[in-house]
Amino acid sequence: MDETQVNNQNKNTSSSYFEVAPGVWGMKIVFVNIYMIASGSPDSKKWVLVDAGLPHSANKIKEMAEELFGTGTKPENIILTHGHFDHRGSLQDLLKIWDVPVYAHYLELPYLTGLSAYPPADPFVGGGLMSLTSWLFPNKPLNLRDKVHAFPEEGTPGLPGWRIVHTPGHAPGHISLFRESDHVLIAGDAFVTTVQESAISVMTQKKIISGPPKYFTSDWKAAGVSVRKLIGLHPQIVATGHGKPMFGKEFKHALQHLGRNFAEEAVPAHGRYVKEPAQSDIEGVKYVPPAVNNPVITASLIGAAALIAFAVVVGVYKK
Repeated sequence: MDETQVNNQNKNTSSSYFEVAPGVWGMKIVFVNIYMIASGSPDSKKWVLVDAGLPHSANKIKEMAEELFGTGTKPENIILTHGHFDHRGSLQDLLKIWDVPVYAHYLELPYLTGLSAYPPADPFVGGGLMSLTSWLFPNKPLNLRDKVHAFPEEGTPGLPGWRIVHTPGHAPGHISLFRESDHVLIAGDAFVTTVQESAISVMTQKKIISGPPKYFTSDWKAAGVSVRKLIGLHPQIVATGHGKPMFGKEFKHALQHLGRNFAEEAVPAHGRYVKEPAQSDIEGVKYVPPAVNNPVITASLIGAAALIAFAVVVGVYKK
């Protein structure tokens, strides 16, 4: 399936979501994507939710599910590519609607069972307003208790024909999903198809292959290995946690270029995790390198904070 075919199919679907490939749909929630995958055949009424978007998105996700699979539907389970706030934001609300299990890599479980916070975001990596304001993004854990489970040693829960690929770097237990039959890749944040650090790029959704979002990536060596691992799968369609899906020739050369030149293209020139990674294990974070000090970026952070405070005050005043 090429991009023209997908765009033509999308004319017959809700404007709130898009078709990635047969049996695979996505929806952008502000600046992050969630995905729904039919279990088995593309017209199956059984399905799996991949990621849970931002907080307060549960009703929007439920509406998409019912439009695709019928009133009263619920997923077989929910799979998390990782547990950062923008990928698990509506999870607790969704579990009040759907009593279903949640699956994640075992190295993500500390951040989903209340054991550990993630390493703090790094606003010093540069790239734009998203990076500068990332110190505001939550990194505290959820506690899903017995609702969350580690992936089984073999198979992908609810998704025959799909493979779980461990792609750490952006998060310790980050995973991607790959369908062997047509080489469809859901990459999560292992790499993305927009410049996620830039608010302008996020708003315009201009397609460009980029490394994982810099402000939350805490192990750059592992992140580079993960990108090269995904290149080795020879994907034909890629859908990522941020940005629009890309197809065939549209991304292949750019993705290969990223893999060959990851240190120059993806790794920031400055940042907390550039010289040494955060360290973690099955209990969560064990070591976080000290914060860097960049006077230029510090001044920018102060300016960004002032702008945010001004916007809040104006918003309150208008009310």
